[in-house]
Amino acid sequence: MEIQAEHFLSLIPSPTGNLHAMTKVPAQKCLSVVVVTWNAKKYVRECLGSLVQQTGDFSIEYIVVDNASTDGTCDLVRSEFSQVKLICNKRNLGFAAANNIGIREAHGDYLCLINSDVVAPQDCLDRVFRYMQENPAIGLLGPQMLGPEGTVRRSTMRFPTVWNSFSRALAVGSAFRRSKLWGGVRMRDFAYDQAMDVDVLNGWFWVVRREALDQVGLLDERFFIYGEDIDWSRRFHLGGWRVVFYPGTSAIHYGGASSANAPIRFYIEMQRANIQYWEKHSNPPAKYVYLASCWLHHILRLLGYATLYGFWAARRDEAAYKVKRSVAAMFWLGGRRNMRLDGTP
Repeated sequence: MEIQAEHFLSLIPSPTGNLHAMTKVPAQKCLSVVVVTWNAKKYVRECLGSLVQQTGDFSIEYIVVDNASTDGTCDLVRSEFSQVKLICNKRNLGFAAANNIGIREAHGDYLCLINSDVVAPQDCLDRVFRYMQENPAIGLLGPQMLGPEGTVRRSTMRFPTVWNSFSRALAVGSAFRRSKLWGGVRMRDFAYDQAMDVDVLNGWFWVVRREALDQVGLLDERFFIYGEDIDWSRRFHLGGWRVVFYPGTSAIHYGGASSANAPIRFYIEMQRANIQYWEKHSNPPAKYVYLASCWLHHILRLLGYATLYGFWAARRDEAAYKVKRSVAAMFWLGGRRNMRLDGTP
């Protein structure tokens, strides 16, 4: 089934709307899997192939929302995954907006928002479903993330603060990786080997309880890509729901499936998302202090990698890229902060 998505945009409720009332969700044990894609064809076949093989004591519906890919992603889904509801956007609407379109079409008691470069083992959805059933206070759940080489990767973080932003800008967290005080925002002190309530679940694989979603609302579409995970996690906390990292199952996340197409542009978008988060959730003085930490971060990286470029030939390519990235970020911070990843204001 294929749907052109543009006419749905005016129907998407605000992040505070009641989604049950708007979607008329039937009472059933059902999982809705939503996958957003953008020029990630080489990952999509493996991702969907792993998801359609999931089994458990529930029914599953699959929804793919494509953000105007030009690499043949939609053709692949049409030809190889007929059981998937395919929604093709005419332009790149961003990660949050595209997920919201999928959520609006979903009927499940639980929703799994999964990146297009994720590969899940056959019992993955069954495990997260059972854990959510057994723990009704959990509103948002994330499994353990594995890299393609099989090592455990970071998939959570603490809420940004002025302190941990300056610690990161000064690279203190890199020197004291296991310190909660200095390396706090990225949770390098956490081993990812036990279930734990966390501040933020990064947006690569979310399991959402419908009841919690009705209360918390949709993703905030002001976040084009990045930042929506921090904002959404905070809203679940404010709504009284638990946000939990769950290592009882894991999935492979290749990472960078879309951002690899334009890494510096995506890096700039990350800077903008972070500033949007501070504008939404902090007072003006805190926002300006955070902006100062951004400048400090990029100035120090520019100086450090420029030095590395001059004295370490083996890492010259890496250093040149990091210098270019910091220059682009400072140029953007200095006056082009209205430019979006899709080129629109």
